[in-house]
Amino acid sequence: MKKLTLFVCFFALPLQAQTEMTAEEAIRTGLENNYSVRIARNQATIAHNSSGLGTAALLPTLGIDGGTGLSRSDQETNSPFSFGSSDTRSLDATIALNWTLFDGMSMFAEKKRYDELARMGTVQARSIIETTVVEILRAYFDLVQQQMLLDVAMSARDISQTRFDKERVRNELGGASSTDLLNAQVALNNDQANVLDQQLRVEIAQQVLNILLARDPATSFAVKEEITIPPLDLPLEQLLQLALENNSAYRAAQHDANIAQQNIRLARAGFLPRLALNASYGYSDRTTSSDSPNFAEDINSTSKDASVRLNLSLNLFNGFRNRIDVQNARLAAENSVLVLKDARNALSAQVREQHLTLEKRLALVALEEQNVQAAQQNLALQQDRYEIGATSSIEFRDAQVNLIRAESALIAARFQARLSRIAIDRLTGRLEIE
Repeated sequence: MKKLTLFVCFFALPLQAQTEMTAEEAIRTGLENNYSVRIARNQATIAHNSSGLGTAALLPTLGIDGGTGLSRSDQETNSPFSFGSSDTRSLDATIALNWTLFDGMSMFAEKKRYDELARMGTVQARSIIETTVVEILRAYFDLVQQQMLLDVAMSARDISQTRFDKERVRNELGGASSTDLLNAQVALNNDQANVLDQQLRVEIAQQVLNILLARDPATSFAVKEEITIPPLDLPLEQLLQLALENNSAYRAAQHDANIAQQNIRLARAGFLPRLALNASYGYSDRTTSSDSPNFAEDINSTSKDASVRLNLSLNLFNGFRNRIDVQNARLAAENSVLVLKDARNALSAQVREQHLTLEKRLALVALEEQNVQAAQQNLALQQDRYEIGATSSIEFRDAQVNLIRAESALIAARFQARLSRIAIDRLTGRLEIE
């Protein structure tokens, strides 16, 4: 069977000015440049940064407060101790420590919740990246498909051009009717129109891929015209198990269920007492100078103050809000478990569906390969018969159209089968995104 493996040559630039890109290189470029991928990775980093001990209030807070000031006062009094006109300069500083020692285990539940959020952030980022990789692969193989269809269209046009040239010579020599010449002209024009339309499809497909790779849409490159379909190396049951272990959406649902359990612990903490440690140390320095004869020297005062306090608080009644919070948290946790079960069933169905779809599409590829082989043999036979005048131009055109359809159907079948294979890799978490 004739192989549909060619090398792309875009019409605007010479081949030597282009670089050939593989699917792996397209993924690598997309992972480096795609804006959605970069945003997703930053979001995952934000989630990890928020999972520290300080965020969950497990660590104390320490702060310092200080200041300096100058004030002027003018007094008029008959008291012998009047300051008269005076200036006061002040300097003070306070350092304070606050540490929650016990808050109904809320801080530990909060820490586990932030840890789960960090893990969920990683999983959600992977899901976004996987979606982008699937889009890149789809765009890449669509470009390959469109270029292969362009080759089919150009091959059909070349055959029609040869046929038209022969009919014109025959007509000039009086061996062919004007009808045969006109039919050949119509066939040639139709095939040329198909080439122009397919060239546009190639250009659009190339631009779509460039955008996904965060490159200039006008960047020119070549791709190898080959749609390979890697065989499945695992049976369905193992694929289902891999999906439960690695699928990003299902893992996110698991983390969400874990977070819901921590939210119950957080709500229960409202029924328990809260114990906090507060400690502070302060220093103050004040100097007052006066022009009153009663005060020959500046008056200076300093103070140092330290305090330590344990504060115990317990809410006795707040309008049943704590009880309502616990009830709502339990219902939310129950919902998250239901969502997890639903996600498990949906994931199993998707894997089975894509597995069955891939089997049917591979069977279709095999049938289309047979059709192409038969159409090629028929066209070759009709060409030989056409040369000796044993077949009509309409029969020859029918054989040509049948080959075009068969080759186009084979390309489309291989493209669809490749998409099913990609979908299985995505569902089972086997896409390479590092």
